[in-house]
Amino acid sequence: MNFKPWKKPLLAGLLAATGTTAATAQNVQSAQRAIEIGRYSEARAALRTTDTPEAAYELGRLYQKRDLPDSAAFYFNKAGGTTPVGMIALGRALLAKGQTSLADAQFDAAAKATKNKDAAVLTLIAQAYAESGVKDIAKAKAFVDAAQLVNKKDEPTLMVARGDIFLKTEQGGGEAMNSFDRATTANPSYALAYYRKGQLSVRSRNFNEAQVSLKKAIDLDPSYAPAYRELADMYYYANQYDLALSTFQKYVGLAEKTSATDAQYASFLYLTKKYPDALTEVNKVLVTEPNNLTMNRLKAYLLYETGDFAGAGTAMEQYMKVAPPEKVISEDYIYQAKILSKLGRGPEALVLINKIIAKDPSKACDFQNDLAAIYANQKDYKGAAGVYKYKLTNCKGDLTDQFRLATAFTGYKQYTQADSVYNIILTAKPTYAPGYLARAKVNFYQDQDSKNGLAKPYYEKYIELSKAEGADPAKFRDGLIEANNYLGYYNLQKADKVTAQPFYDQVLALDPGNKDATTALEIIKGKPKAAGKAPAKAPAKAPAKKKK
Repeated sequence: MNFKPWKKPLLAGLLAATGTTAATAQNVQSAQRAIEIGRYSEARAALRTTDTPEAAYELGRLYQKRDLPDSAAFYFNKAGGTTPVGMIALGRALLAKGQTSLADAQFDAAAKATKNKDAAVLTLIAQAYAESGVKDIAKAKAFVDAAQLVNKKDEPTLMVARGDIFLKTEQGGGEAMNSFDRATTANPSYALAYYRKGQLSVRSRNFNEAQVSLKKAIDLDPSYAPAYRELADMYYYANQYDLALSTFQKYVGLAEKTSATDAQYASFLYLTKKYPDALTEVNKVLVTEPNNLTMNRLKAYLLYETGDFAGAGTAMEQYMKVAPPEKVISEDYIYQAKILSKLGRGPEALVLINKIIAKDPSKACDFQNDLAAIYANQKDYKGAAGVYKYKLTNCKGDLTDQFRLATAFTGYKQYTQADSVYNIILTAKPTYAPGYLARAKVNFYQDQDSKNGLAKPYYEKYIELSKAEGADPAKFRDGLIEANNYLGYYNLQKADKVTAQPFYDQVLALDPGNKDATTALEIIKGKPKAAGKAPAKAPAKAPAKKKK
């Protein structure tokens, strides 16, 4: 469906009513459209061809949306004058500077000049508050109510402004959604209102409604880039990372080619764990914006994630030197601690991460996995186990944390405790094959001559699960080699060659060059074994170390 604007944007409509030339009104209308979808360079180019108060007004809005208050105030003042719209422009200049009381007075004067009966002027004032940083909505709501009284029915532009105003309050989501619904009811072809509905639904994690609204905005206007960005965020929050990334790439294809867009793309690649690609984009941005704080932060993060710990250390050190203290976030310190750990400075890392947790106890649970990883990097598995026990007790830990706890217990040879934790996991998930393999190992470590066969039932269950419908043979291969080796040895050391042989045959079927199975079969078939050779006792590998 083609994009169908409800009518000319607000200011363009006012210009036409006051006799402004059609060309000027068209430029303003085009610029408003470009500002709405974030094409700021395009909007600026259109507006700078016309040196009029109306063009200056839109340039003020443009710079305000780009969070450049000084430039916004300059252009709003340039648009200022004694007309109602001129007074609104002066009010917006004051809002940009944070001078709310003085701005209120200008807006009151503009409304009074029209005897509070010009709905377009009242709507422009409501929009001014909606696009500002003012949190107290009482004054803004009064202008909305006044405009609504004049309109006598819902007008889409006003309803969107009303929704944006209510979004400034903590409990305003319901009224905001009601406003956006009223806007789409008044004009079913109003893409901006559907976009706002989608944004709010993403924020409240109502993904079904978000998808419907955002796709409607895109149906109405396939070039509506912000809707793709919001849709990508929705897929990200829903853990659909591939779909999130492909949708964000559509946004990048439609958005302006700026370093800001590249920076957003780099950030999204980081969030979706495409670390090498994200690092490429970060470096691209830093060529043109070497002081971009977010990109310098991400560079340190990404060098760590791609394994360049020395480079990450240098990048993090540089970032910490240039970042204003109020801009440094907890995650910066966490990455700094993880980098220190990888550089062999574990004690420093532990001091730092514990300091962060002490400073903000509300985030303690968020950082437990990182703290455990730092202990594990130092091979302090007892410390890692203590972290996971804390997390399971205090942070609503899950079965993944139970598995990590068992792995940490194994790391410092607390096999009985590890076995107990694996029992909890397998009771909850009786078909979880990796759990049986891990439990078999900790039982083997308690019975290394395999005389008691403590690992036997768990290796047998692992083999059984490998034959279940839908099981992926590739994922079971290494475990099956280990399990069959163990079961072959268990039977062989009991002198039951007949039972042992099929297990070793299975090992060779999976791994034809396996020396342990070859040696065992030579013994079974009565061939002289090579000097110093004996069949292996599974598992061939050392106790599993905790993976990050």
